[in-house]
Amino acid sequence: MPSFPPPPPQSPPPAPPHPPADGLLSAARRNLREFGQALSRPSHPPTPLLAGAPKWWQRLLPYAVVLALVAVLIPVTIVVLNHQYGLNGGTAGALAVAQAAPLLMLAHRPLQAWWIIFPAQILGAIVLFGQSGTQHNAWPWTPPGQIGYLFLLLALGLREQRRTLVAVWLATGTAGLVLYVVHPERGTDNSLLLLILGAVVLVIGATVRERGEARRRLAEQETISEAERAQRTLLEERTRIARELHDVVAHHMSVITVQADSAPYRLGGLPDEVQEEFASIAASARESLGEMRRLLTVLRSEGTEGERAPQPGLDRVQQLVEATVRAGLPAELSLPAGLTGLPPLVDLSAYRIVQEALANVVRHAPGARTRVSVASDGTHLTVLVVNDPPQRTGSSLAPLETTGTGHGLVGMRERVRLTGGTLDTGPLPDGGFRVAARLPLPPASAPSVSSVPPLNPEDS
Repeated sequence: MPSFPPPPPQSPPPAPPHPPADGLLSAARRNLREFGQALSRPSHPPTPLLAGAPKWWQRLLPYAVVLALVAVLIPVTIVVLNHQYGLNGGTAGALAVAQAAPLLMLAHRPLQAWWIIFPAQILGAIVLFGQSGTQHNAWPWTPPGQIGYLFLLLALGLREQRRTLVAVWLATGTAGLVLYVVHPERGTDNSLLLLILGAVVLVIGATVRERGEARRRLAEQETISEAERAQRTLLEERTRIARELHDVVAHHMSVITVQADSAPYRLGGLPDEVQEEFASIAASARESLGEMRRLLTVLRSEGTEGERAPQPGLDRVQQLVEATVRAGLPAELSLPAGLTGLPPLVDLSAYRIVQEALANVVRHAPGARTRVSVASDGTHLTVLVVNDPPQRTGSSLAPLETTGTGHGLVGMRERVRLTGGTLDTGPLPDGGFRVAARLPLPPASAPSVSSVPPLNPEDS
């Protein structure tokens, strides 16, 4: 058999790369890169400080402050550099302008101003290396330059984020430390003093800025809460509309059903086609009642547009009772003639209570004699609807419904609760039902809206 050469030895798989051992250096480089980005990119748009103030003088205040600051610091810096540090007038003027003039940018671009002032301060310290006056004066930061730099840090604290502020503070401390190490014998070192004062100023500015941001966020949250309250009010209004729909449509549809069912018995000698038509009307009305109930459930959560017709009141109770009588329900009404000037809410609530009570009698107690009474003692309006047991003398007088949804009684209670009154409902011992509402009226000394005289005869 032919022999085959042995396979070459396989080299071991390459070992996975070791994690870098200089983790501290990598973290330091990453932090330096982040600090560099913080110093190179402002964290706010170039909008002026106090741009959103309500008054014009408040919006101009930052410009007035920086203008006054620059107008004071430039000549003071020239005098100090010339007389105390021994610089000639030209050099002192150039350094003064470089260190103080960029302060005009504090109102809208403080970080860009720092990029000009900070190198100018370092350049000024280097220029003072060979001056004899430096031996007995503050160094590396001159007193005017130190004051201007603190104002610059305050403006940064009011505008920039914490990372930028920390980067500026570290850069300031590093520059002071390097200058001290290079020339430790030069004058009275004030780099540590500037570092401490700068930290205090930055903390104050950052605190004021964060407090303002917290107030803005709180205002935004209050705006959101106001929108939520408006949405809740809208849902409550939709619930009211659903209740109005139930009060109005259910009543009229019930009356139509009763009229259509009782027409063949009330009107003798009707042809078969007419009786079938009445039966079809009654069936359609019952189906509409069922659809209305399902729509009512949707309206209580989804809502619809409000009605635009004027709200009814007690002046229409007579029409309501007459319509109920025409539907075959014997009803009596007791209503004082001089009952006017009621508050709109009480007037509407009284009408709806009577309407719902009569609709319940039509649906659940057909043919029952009903008594409606409305009275007032000056302090309260009393609405009373009492019906006898249902009259079961024919198939046409069978109850339209054996069970209810309870929306009618809920609507009554809600209306009475809104007026601050009381409601008493329940069955009577003889099999009837009683609805009694007691609604408070305002004192007689407080005229209602309806009692206000018109502005001119044409308005009446």
